Amino acid sequence: MLGALGIASAQAWRRLPRLRAQVQRASLGLPLFGPLLRRAAIARWSRTFGTLLGAGVPLLETLETVAGAVGNVVYAEASLAIREAARGGASLHGAMQAAGAFPDLAVQMVAVGEEAGALDAMLDKIAQFNEREVDDAVAALTSLMEPIIMAVLGILIGALVVAMYLPVFRMGSVV
Repeated sequence: MLGALGIASAQAWRRLPRLRAQVQRASLGLPLFGPLLRRAAIARWSRTFGTLLGAGVPLLETLETVAGAVGNVVYAEASLAIREAARGGASLHGAMQAAGAFPDLAVQMVAVGEEAGALDAMLDKIAQFNEREVDDAVAALTSLMEPIIMAVLGILIGALVVAMYLPVFRMGSVV
């Protein structure tokens, strides 16, 4: 039953892009994991964007490619909105701020990178910062979950031991 539910969920995930978009939007609002997923998406976005710009790919093509590679519908839509704004002549940092998906620090760093002419290096720094934050958050969540995991495992093992020895004790009282 559980396997069939998993297979049906996987099929729905693949075939229903609206469902996938709603789940991805909702996941960014989760209490503990939302900021983690947001930082991971920003790190992936800025790493891909910086790498493509550094390789000499034109800005509009880079934004379209980044939209497909980011892995989150919110940031894919933001990338396409930034591309349209940049096509209209807006600055990159202004378009990022108007998209509303990026933190102020990332927008300010992109503004500095634009002014200095080192946008790819600044995007790399944004990616490094967010990757470090994701690693730290995952380590903190892991350390918080360790006692819970130990307690659950202890209860499961204790229940297994009791289930194994209970019939032996009952046979001793019958004889």
